[in-house]
Amino acid sequence: MESTVFLDGEYLPSDQARISVEDRGFLFGDAVYEVSPAYRGTFFRLDRHLDRMRRGLGALQIDWDVAELPGIHEGLLARNGLDAAEVSIVYLQVTRGVAPRTHHFPPGPVRPTVFGYAKEFLRPARERWEEGWAAITVPDQRWARADLKTTCLLPNVLAQEAARRSDVADAVLVRDGFALEGAHNNLFAVFGDTVVTHPASNQILHGITREFVLELARGAGMPVEERPIPLEELSGADEIFFTGTTTEIRPTVELDGLPVGEGRVGPVARALFDAFLAGVEQARRGQG
Repeated sequence: MESTVFLDGEYLPSDQARISVEDRGFLFGDAVYEVSPAYRGTFFRLDRHLDRMRRGLGALQIDWDVAELPGIHEGLLARNGLDAAEVSIVYLQVTRGVAPRTHHFPPGPVRPTVFGYAKEFLRPARERWEEGWAAITVPDQRWARADLKTTCLLPNVLAQEAARRSDVADAVLVRDGFALEGAHNNLFAVFGDTVVTHPASNQILHGITREFVLELARGAGMPVEERPIPLEELSGADEIFFTGTTTEIRPTVELDGLPVGEGRVGPVARALFDAFLAGVEQARRGQG
């Protein structure tokens, strides 16, 4: 079924959307993006996604007002018949715009290119979730501003392709002996009863789901530490799981071919996933 997309102020069929070959997003990856979830038509923590995009636009010095985004998000859901979908996502990308190719910014004002689409997200069945997933470790080859959600994702793509070729779900990015995050999600480990994740520095994306899971863990009285995780320590974790908009909470039961903990989904990941599901439902009902 053909979808409706948003491009520079218009909603139009996806096969009619056209972007110039001189767009700096195409030529340089000179762009930022966001992926925002909606649960039965209600967006979850959209304000946090807008704040992160605003921060990214500011860091890249792209002049565009994110105040238009809530309306675009709602329009994409409605036009694609996703108001009642259990979970859907909206992808929204802003590039610097169309200009002759130069390594410096265009000398004159350029209108940013704004593109978005919506689609349904199919959450794995709970029975499948309870089986857990596997992951591998790969070197982190990204640039030094992983905290900015830009479209320069080739290192992430290479890492996830390595995971695909290894027939596993996730890749843990490792730099200087520390496990930082996943190729497209944040990384958590559990040692005893303590939940640990890398601090929100320039080395990782400051995940919206990561932030929510930290709140849930602290609200449940779980000890929480935001600190670097040495790879050798990660290999002895009792539990490992990933978080993200299209990951939600995904438990890892095998890392680099070896079992994580007892080789099955642990109680911390299970408790946090139950709390996550309850939290998004509470927010959808306007109680959160």
